[in-house]
Amino acid sequence: MAVWDRFFSNWGRAAAQQLDFGGVNGAVELTKRHPSFSLTKQGAVTGNLRVNLSWRMRTSDFGDRAGLGQGLRHPMRKFRPEMVQAQGPAMVNVDLDLACLYELQDGSKGVVQPLGNILGSINAPPYVQLSGDDRFGSGSGETIYINMDHRADFKRLLIFVYIYDGTPAFDRTHAMVTLYPGNGPRIEIALAERAPEARSCAVVMLENVKGEIILRREMRYVYGFQAELDRLYGWGLQWGRGYKTKV
Repeated sequence: MAVWDRFFSNWGRAAAQQLDFGGVNGAVELTKRHPSFSLTKQGAVTGNLRVNLSWRMRTSDFGDRAGLGQGLRHPMRKFRPEMVQAQGPAMVNVDLDLACLYELQDGSKGVVQPLGNILGSINAPPYVQLSGDDRFGSGSGETIYINMDHRADFKRLLIFVYIYDGTPAFDRTHAMVTLYPGNGPRIEIALAERAPEARSCAVVMLENVKGEIILRREMRYVYGFQAELDRLYGWGLQWGRGYKTKV
């Protein structure tokens, strides 16, 4: 029994070294220490891979008169930021958008994003489709669907988040990108690194490496928009100024 106990103990430690199960309910968390995950090895390369961006605004307890009573009962609370769910334009002054730069094996390249209403297609190239534009940080957030049945057509997909309008405020949001494969645990990447002046963030890259589909955490903040991410990753697209219609 002691031999088997040592075997399973060592096996458990080895498994823990491969992945961070730091998310809720057994989710895989991509971190600096463990930045990559093979969808192929997990058997998660069929059906639709769902990529969701959810976010909430951060507010400080300082100067928040409504929270004063709680602060007195729990003195240390006033030193922690309060998370509030953004519910409407009165509370929200930042608009986070989820987007995807794609490059297919046939050489075609492009972007799927809310700006310009470039929503893509799930059953035709690029086999990537955006559900729509969430301007208020609702509970459902924004979702990109990737048709993994066409994984052989993908060369690389870069999932990124940008602030469309207003003051750069990544440091004032609590954002999470979560990937839901057709099989296996969900994968979480928290936008937890504070970059107050950044307007865009490359979050995760999906690459086809000799037939193996690998996710790699990027978390690279830039101070411009899509064109700067394009230059950083060598996509080679032409960019122009775009605007959304007013709500």
